[in-house]
Amino acid sequence: MMAFPKDKSSSKPRIKDLKLNSLLEITKAINNNYSTEQLLELFKHILQSQLSIGKLALFSNEGNWRCILQYGLKDEFKQIDVKKHLLQIKDIGTINFDSKALNKSFEIVIPVYHKSEALAYLLIGDIEDKIEVSPTIKHLPFIQTLTNIIIVAIENKKLAKENIRQAAMRKELELASQMQTLLFPNKLPNNEKLETAAYYLPHQEVGGDYYDLIDLNENEIVFCMADVSGKGVSAALLMANFQANLRALIFNTSSLTDLVRELNGKVMTSANGEKFITLFIAKYNMVTKVLTYINAGHNPPLLSSGNSISTLKIGCVGLGMFDEIVKIKEGIVNVTSNSVIFCYTDGVVEVENEEGEDFSMQRLSDLLAKNASLSMVGLNQLVIDKVVQHKGTMPHIDDITLLSCRIS
Repeated sequence: MMAFPKDKSSSKPRIKDLKLNSLLEITKAINNNYSTEQLLELFKHILQSQLSIGKLALFSNEGNWRCILQYGLKDEFKQIDVKKHLLQIKDIGTINFDSKALNKSFEIVIPVYHKSEALAYLLIGDIEDKIEVSPTIKHLPFIQTLTNIIIVAIENKKLAKENIRQAAMRKELELASQMQTLLFPNKLPNNEKLETAAYYLPHQEVGGDYYDLIDLNENEIVFCMADVSGKGVSAALLMANFQANLRALIFNTSSLTDLVRELNGKVMTSANGEKFITLFIAKYNMVTKVLTYINAGHNPPLLSSGNSISTLKIGCVGLGMFDEIVKIKEGIVNVTSNSVIFCYTDGVVEVENEEGEDFSMQRLSDLLAKNASLSMVGLNQLVIDKVVQHKGTMPHIDDITLLSCRIS
């Protein structure tokens, strides 16, 4: 007669010990940085071996809902559509499915939420009725706590891995940005013959714009501006390859036409037709005052000479668009003293304001016409200020690069 109360009272410490030991075991595993697979295996052991739950399916929100743990089942859990069957469930309770197989497998659903976001759903069934561990509702919050701890631990591991990945990406971008800086000339000429200045603002940490100025000999210089289609690291890598080819070929090519044909072949090889490069390249003779140029699909630079503004648009299609550029024209201009050549990329003229209006080449041309007497640094800064003023709260959509040159 006295045995039952004794057994009943002695079961209470076992239940408490079991819960405490389970929590300690999971906490120790988390502190020892167990893998996701090891944590799930421990969770399975506790529920299957210690809590006598015969069937289980754990669904986790990983962008898409996925079953990350199941046992005691065949393929019936694959019929579960979390969004359709479970997402409306906020509290622990019984569950009914349209499918007889699912109803036979699962009796209870335990949701795991963080604030208002569903992190996981635990479906359990085939629960043994043991005195020492009662399967009644009063013990389900403990199972929910275990599930919550496991899911949060897994989420933290994913966040830690993502943070490491992002830190590595940031480091790679920093290195790529430093490498890209090396592509640009570290010093531009400012003397009695030439006054030059440049401005570069990448849309991301690295970009696909490029400018250069190269002394061919004591009387001739070559300057250029280029823009890779697309943005980011891939564009920067293609531009780095382009810069290397340009500097290798410039001293061994007889004309700009031959140079552009050679560069087109290099871009086709490097980009496999997936990207292209627009290019403006010009050669200026400081003795004859003649500017020879080719515009390969680039935004036409502006030439301010006297009281007039003209565009430098003679040339050909962009590089990398076709295997071979059949028709290339060279522009030839006699440049008078105190003329200004202003090169830019499309990030300048295509930036929009709140009304959807581009800054436009016309605004840029008007700005140059009124302010060509400024220093080249001052002119660049004025253009940037006006672009920023024009866009207002709208974001920059592309890299912005300027190269201005006054023929003194």
